[in-house]
Amino acid sequence: MRTRRRRSLLTGLGVGLAAAMLVAALVVSDSLGFGFDRAARASDLPDLIVRFDPQDAGRVAQRIAALPDVAAYTVRTEVTGVGLGTTDEFAGNGAVEVVGQGRRGYAIVAGRDVTGPGQVVVERGLAEAWHLELGGTLDIDGLGTERIVGFSESPDNVSYPLAVARVYVSQSGVGPLAANLADIWLRDPRNLNEVLVQARATSYGLQGLRFVTRSGVRVLLDQAAGIVIDLLVALSLIALATASVMLAASARAEVQRRLAAIGVRRAVGASRGHLAATQAFEALFVAAPAATIGAIGGALATYGPTTRLLVLLNEPAPGAALLPALVAAWLASIAIPVLAAAWPAWRAAGRPPVALLRGAELTRGSRGSTRFPARFPTVGAGLTGLGARLVGARRTRLIATVAALGFSTAFVLLLVALASALSSLETDPQALGKRYQLTADLPASAVAHVRSIPGVQAVAPRYEEEAVDSYSLGETIDVIAYPGNHTVFEAPPLVSGKRLRGRGQTEVGLGLAQALGLSPGSTLAIQLASGTELRLRVAGVVSSLDHDGRVAYVPAAALLAADPSAASDEQLAVVLRPGANAGAVSAALGSAAAVATGAVGRGVPLVAVLRSILRAIAIVDGLVCLYALIQACALTVQERRRTVSVLRAFGAGGAAVRRLLAGAVIALVVPAAVIGILLERLVLGPALSRLAASYVTLSLGASALEIVAVLAGLALAGGIAVAWVARRTTRENVIAGMGAP
Repeated sequence: MRTRRRRSLLTGLGVGLAAAMLVAALVVSDSLGFGFDRAARASDLPDLIVRFDPQDAGRVAQRIAALPDVAAYTVRTEVTGVGLGTTDEFAGNGAVEVVGQGRRGYAIVAGRDVTGPGQVVVERGLAEAWHLELGGTLDIDGLGTERIVGFSESPDNVSYPLAVARVYVSQSGVGPLAANLADIWLRDPRNLNEVLVQARATSYGLQGLRFVTRSGVRVLLDQAAGIVIDLLVALSLIALATASVMLAASARAEVQRRLAAIGVRRAVGASRGHLAATQAFEALFVAAPAATIGAIGGALATYGPTTRLLVLLNEPAPGAALLPALVAAWLASIAIPVLAAAWPAWRAAGRPPVALLRGAELTRGSRGSTRFPARFPTVGAGLTGLGARLVGARRTRLIATVAALGFSTAFVLLLVALASALSSLETDPQALGKRYQLTADLPASAVAHVRSIPGVQAVAPRYEEEAVDSYSLGETIDVIAYPGNHTVFEAPPLVSGKRLRGRGQTEVGLGLAQALGLSPGSTLAIQLASGTELRLRVAGVVSSLDHDGRVAYVPAAALLAADPSAASDEQLAVVLRPGANAGAVSAALGSAAAVATGAVGRGVPLVAVLRSILRAIAIVDGLVCLYALIQACALTVQERRRTVSVLRAFGAGGAAVRRLLAGAVIALVVPAAVIGILLERLVLGPALSRLAASYVTLSLGASALEIVAVLAGLALAGGIAVAWVARRTTRENVIAGMGAP
């Protein structure tokens, strides 16, 4: 083994990269894919969360007790708009839930629950963002300074800073308050729709009724993490295939180099099984530590960012539950190189010892494939062509390596395009149809005044309300309304049908159309917060990322006629003239002005974590490309040691060897780059767009600048491979190389 340290190091590098890629994908996919289920079990998440205008708690309890199939319920108070602060931090829109007896609906992840006055439990996301510690204090407006006794986690909503800061206090320290929140657990969750219908029927007297189901919460969180899960699973498979091909090629070349030694052992009576086992043991000796280091590196690279993402999603890290998957990935990373080494040895040992002693090829090729000109070229352009010929002599390996590099290039391009798309959704409100740049918390009567401000092109009141489908009460719908033509302010791309015209029509998002089976000409029946039903004919289906595509654009006149209270949530949407100074217009509007958010809204921290995960995976994938190029060059030189040594004997120096290897790299990189670009543009980008968000059309094609940057990285990897292998090659004695088999 000591005589083959460098080859073993190269093989170990491939094993380590394969293990790192596989483990990284497993960490992210398992953590995000099963995070909601873990959080729901740990927190005892209710099947139904009901919010309503403040009511007497006893009256609400009577209504809930009359519902069928109720296993347990709690009635509590949620106070919003509360100031929360420490000496260094402050949030003026916090939510304080006052809890009493009964099931909680949240999990304590550190410390304990509240038991009396003067105590507070803080949501884990808020605790990490503000660096709060158990035993510390938190100032709550109206309650004073409370001692922090525990950190909580509940997946019914994302955590701070994606949502408002949320804390829990004991009812014994607050006193009696009107209830506005109820958590309901069912005996059989399959009866949820029937319970919702009954709840609607018996909710007379309760105003502002809003239902949130467990499945509705899950849809939102799954959509937030689905892009990363699906992407990394595909990446892990490609990386595993890439490393498997290169490890198998390396093992075959090693067996080819040792054919004479295998022939001697066969001649003295060694069995095929013994020779294959010996080769497998040597591979195991290299693969086990390399896979261990790679697996640890992959886990460390992704576990931290993934845990931060889970904190934002209010979900627990997998912890020890991840161990079985990690062990399976580690074993697979070891088994692949071991089998790749044992199988060629088994095949070679089955040949006649005489043929093995002559160093015959494992697979006989055409006679002309091993012949070279009697007169070798010296330094010059011919060396580059010779390098390409040497790589092309192994057509199967050439195809496999080009395919592996092409797939890796395509995935790096896809990662870059996805990161760019996330940045656009984060910062550009017009990325998916929003045409207004500012909003103003002003009444509709201020439209004329705002329109007169220099730089303002259009302004109109914008109404937004959450409703539910009349036939599926667990399906929430984001209702958006404008007076007149809404496309001046919001114009999401039209998928089918046409724009709404008239008071009785609506445009629905593709996500809503898919969930409810809607199409142009069908009827949308929704129940508004007031309890009034609004029926509209679907004029068109649009592609919108807001609310997972579960949106409905309706005429303002129809919404206000059905629910006059919707006017209380009105804002002015302001479209600026081209080239207008947004700062000057905001200053003219005063404190009521706000910049329109991108499609991800307050999810900027979430996007930042997603980008960090994508960056880590892109780095590992780039290392896989570098390994594939180094391995291809090293295998070419190893199999053609005699050819390279003859060239050196004719006077070729280090520069000539680098030209030779550059030809080999060019023969691999150029077709791989073409394959990668076409694959990302035509297959992977569109497929990932549909996979990650079937309710909206996302452009995930890499731009020209991004393609140039990735190709430059691929060329750099090729240059590193050429320099590294050429340096190793020129160190070998020429006579020793000419005597190689």
